Order: sequence, then structure tokens, then C-alpha cells
Amino acid sequence: MPTSKVSGSPCIGIIANPVSARDIRRIVANADNLQITDRVSMLLRLLSAAGSAGVKRALMMPDKGGVSAMLIQSLKRESQLQHAFPEIDFLDMAPTTTVSDTYTAARMMQAAGVRVIVVLGGDGTHRAVVRECRSIPLAGMSTGTNNAFPEMREPTITGLAVGLYASGQLGAEQALVPNKLLEISINDGARRDIALVDAVISSDRFIGARALWKMDSLSAVYLSFAEPQAIGMSSIGGLLQPIGRSGPGGLAIQLSDEQSPRRLQLLAPVAPGMVRPVGISHWEPMPANQPFTVVRQAGVVALDGERELTFDSGDRVQITLRENAFPTVDVAACMQLAAAQGLFRHFSRQI
Repeated sequence: MPTSKVSGSPCIGIIANPVSARDIRRIVANADNLQITDRVSMLLRLLSAAGSAGVKRALMMPDKGGVSAMLIQSLKRESQLQHAFPEIDFLDMAPTTTVSDTYTAARMMQAAGVRVIVVLGGDGTHRAVVRECRSIPLAGMSTGTNNAFPEMREPTITGLAVGLYASGQLGAEQALVPNKLLEISINDGARRDIALVDAVISSDRFIGARALWKMDSLSAVYLSFAEPQAIGMSSIGGLLQPIGRSGPGGLAIQLSDEQSPRRLQLLAPVAPGMVRPVGISHWEPMPANQPFTVVRQAGVVALDGERELTFDSGDRVQITLRENAFPTVDVAACMQLAAAQGLFRHFSRQI
């Protein structure tokens, strides 16, 4: 696959995870698996729309999963139809098909000065990008299993909104919106990580298959936002006490399988096709910048649905909500402004 070194500053970056939506939850929940052809189709629609809105160049992460190779072939074919595709450059990096690819690509795109990073993936892929660079706006496209963070939207519309901002037709104050996240600290920062939507405490003592879907081992859920229509662990909060993406604060929930400390039982869609009873003993708001100490003595912290951080008895685990942590492209607002300002109007000259 041809690659090129970056010359100048490309308008947008693209990180497409070729293996998102392939964890164990897809098997146990009978959910669909997004194929490579589907991902490439999404990219073609995104790129065509972004090009129509003024994007001239795009910098993309290479991969071994087939997305990049199929995209190159598709662009050659589509170019004959005179679509306004941007020039595509691939990062000069050796892909490993691990999350390290996303970390590396995000850092390289930040160094290259991209104006927006478009992410195709689930909550975990978006979290990996934000972990490496919080200053560059994200535009999320959902291709994962539990997608509480990236919104489900037609890629053509996302491409138009991204193009309006990246080409300078809309400013940051018009096109971008701030987002919250959760900071996880073990032993006063000896180990750190973040979660965009949920940090879940489990009694498991291993990472294993990473994906979180069994309820019997869970003891607490910490949420930056919680929407009633969400899938995944954030649905617990969304059906208990909804917290908006742009609203202040988050939500901390203590779970219990035992009858005595349980205040109520809630049915929640914890994975596609999996609606499970969840015992809840306590819940309270999470004000910004106030650390919450995890009560469990040992276990694992799952970040946005994947087990990441193990801790032992004696370790001090704290979770803190941060507001205004990173920006994303507000697709709906961009399209509303485009309509109000007539940004897509081109009048024919009358003879």
C-alpha cells in the first residue's frame, strides 16, 4: 500500500478502526458485524461530502485489516465519476492492528496540524484518540458494539459538517461543542487513564477478553453523561437519572446483587439485544473536579466497556469528572447554520 510523508498541513485526519465491533458482546448478543466493505462505503461517502464542502486534503491511518487497501481501489474507480474527493495521504507508520496504531496515528495527526480528526470506531477507539490529543476536534462515526459516545449518523452529513469547519466556512465558536470525560487515577496518579462515557468497577481480577457484558461481577458505574436511548453501561444511568452530554456534572451509581442493600431493580439494555436486570443500592450526582474514591478493595476498572486497569487491596482508585475536556464537531449545529447562512446556495446567472 503506498504511503506518503506529510508535506504541509492536511485539512482533516481519518482514523478508521478495521476491527471495531468484533468483541465477545457481538457473539453473545447476536449483533451484526460491520464488514470492511461497509466501512469503506462510509469513508467514500464522508470523503465525497467533505470534498464538496471544501476539504482538499486528508491524512489517514494505514491498516492491515483491508480498509486502506480497499479504499485506494475504490477511489480509483470513483474518481472516474468526477466526485470531489480530497487528496488522500497515508501516515508513514507501520500498522500493528492494535490500539497502538490509534495512539500513534493521533499523535502524528496532531503534529501534522490537522483541523479535525474523523474517527470510525466504537467508544474505545474514540477514547484512544482523545487520550493522545484533547486539543483537536473529533467527528465521530459509529462502527463499534456499544456506541454511547459516537452518534449514529449518515456519513454524508458528517462529511459536510466537517468540511464546513475544516475549510473555515464556520468558526470554532459556531461548529464545535465541549465534552466531558472521566479521569481515573490509581495511587495518586501512579497509573492514569480516561473514559469518555463510563468507568465501571468489576470484581474480576483479570483483563481477559476486555469486553464487559456480565452484570454479576459489577459493583459501581461512573458516568460522564447518560442518555435513555443509549446501549451499554451508560443506559443504566440513562434510565435511572438522565444526564445530558452538554449538561453539568455526571452520575455515580452503586450496584448490588443482594436483596438487603438493594433499593431498586432496573431493566437496562447493557449490550445489543441484551436487556438485563440491574440491582441498584445508591446513586448520586458527580460534580466536576470532585474525586470519587472507589470502595471495592480489588478488581478491575473497565473504561467505556473494556477492562483496562486492575487494582489490588491497598490501591487507591479515584474517578473525577472533567468538564470542557475536549471538543467535537456539532454536526446538527453546523448543518443548521449552513441552512441559515445559505452556505450551500449557488445561484445561476440569468441571461
